[in-house]
Amino acid sequence: MAEISAKQVQELRRKTGAGMMDCKKALKQNDGDIEKSIEWLRQKGIASAGKKSDRVAAEGLVDTYIEPSGRVGNLLEVNCQTDFVARNEAFKSLVQSLAKQASKSDSVDSLLSSAYVEDESIKVEEYIKQMIAQLGENMRVRRFVSFSLEEGKQGIVDSYIHTGGRVGVLVELACDSDSAATNEDFKTLARNIAMQIAACPNVEYVSTDQIPTDIVQKEKEIEMGRDDLAKKPDNIKEKIVQGRIDKRLKEMTLVDQPFIRDQSIAVEDLIKQTSKALGTKIQINRFVRYILGEGIEKQEDNFADEVAALGGK
Repeated sequence: MAEISAKQVQELRRKTGAGMMDCKKALKQNDGDIEKSIEWLRQKGIASAGKKSDRVAAEGLVDTYIEPSGRVGNLLEVNCQTDFVARNEAFKSLVQSLAKQASKSDSVDSLLSSAYVEDESIKVEEYIKQMIAQLGENMRVRRFVSFSLEEGKQGIVDSYIHTGGRVGVLVELACDSDSAATNEDFKTLARNIAMQIAACPNVEYVSTDQIPTDIVQKEKEIEMGRDDLAKKPDNIKEKIVQGRIDKRLKEMTLVDQPFIRDQSIAVEDLIKQTSKALGTKIQINRFVRYILGEGIEKQEDNFADEVAALGGK
């Protein structure tokens, strides 16, 4: 059996929120394999399917820009080291400007090598270096995404920023008429759906038919291995598992969520109501959610060592 390190236990705890002893036991049962240990904990009912402490905090801002036409929109994350700099007006201005010009690039590298929208005499990368020197803190453009409606297609791209730039959403809705695309009720629907996505961190897909087969199969394997089903007859076990899987898949999909402004209806019902009122077919094409610092390991400085270093020890 592989020796289990404290670092492995810490990582598993961070990803599942399970207790230390449960994580250690899971790792021992699965020869130190993190992913198998996560599945083992879920089968035991100790860890949930949702992402928990996996979202390690890192500072900076998430911001968006929607072009006046409503057909193109960008979502961007820029990181820095402290919340103090994240609240600095110069840093905020930088992030807003980069969100505005992101649609003209196809990668972070190409964005960095392009002319800065506020001063085309300098490259974005060089401007960021100047900002680093000015604010005395490292920063980087981590990621961005751009949505653009296909030529000849009708709809809208909208966004929503929550908790002061710590959560950002970009969403694209389609309809089949020009009049509907510019209707205020359609715009309100897009904004409400963007807010819904921000409020549902475990939602990953628009609808269940978009969930990959391998993920569905993995969920079935996890449910089939749960201890509470071990003594059930196969036919009963299959029905229970299917019911659990159906419930789990709906938890992952946007249209099946209760609408945040009216819990008596689902998002799918809200779309149908708006479609009927506007006389047009409406569908959610795609969405992206950024959570600031998601997946980044934040450096933890040893305060005692820092004090010793400052004292010349």
